[in-house]
Amino acid sequence: MSNLKNISDEELVEGCLQDNRSFQEALYRKYADQMYSVVMMYAKDSDDAADILQESFINVFRKLHDFRFESPLGAWIRRIAVNKALEHFRKKQRKKGLIEELSYEETPKIDGILERINASEIVRLVNDLPSKAAAILKLYAIEGYKHNEIAEMLDISEGTSKSQLNRARVLLKEKLAQING
Repeated sequence: MSNLKNISDEELVEGCLQDNRSFQEALYRKYADQMYSVVMMYAKDSDDAADILQESFINVFRKLHDFRFESPLGAWIRRIAVNKALEHFRKKQRKKGLIEELSYEETPKIDGILERINASEIVRLVNDLPSKAAAILKLYAIEGYKHNEIAEMLDISEGTSKSQLNRARVLLKEKLAQING
């Protein structure tokens, strides 16, 4: 395995396509930690994240023959992981039912809070948001999707995507304001 650490993504893909387990393990080890961080943004706990990660890599190995190196391998794997996380999210949402759309007029003040809060606290606060609002905030602000793309991915209207993003922002500001005192 140690001799596979420094090989290129092209060689990794070629070895995986030949069903070489050592190459498959090397590809997994190269990208698993990074993808775990990605899916953890969408999962409610580490068990969900581990399940999503496993399903993601199963998809990666099933679809590897379609990969054409038109983008970096890591970006392609990330897209699969995000899509698996969204699929997981949609399944949970179907069980819960629809979240009502809310609008807020008042925005709490959070001046100076970002100097006193670290990234892990922000991630925790985002993960504590209602699941649909958190997912839309992550897709929009972190992954860079547009509202029409989010609407299609989550099978919601574009207006719902926008209102849930607004809801997420307001709720996050409220949480930050509570921390700010």
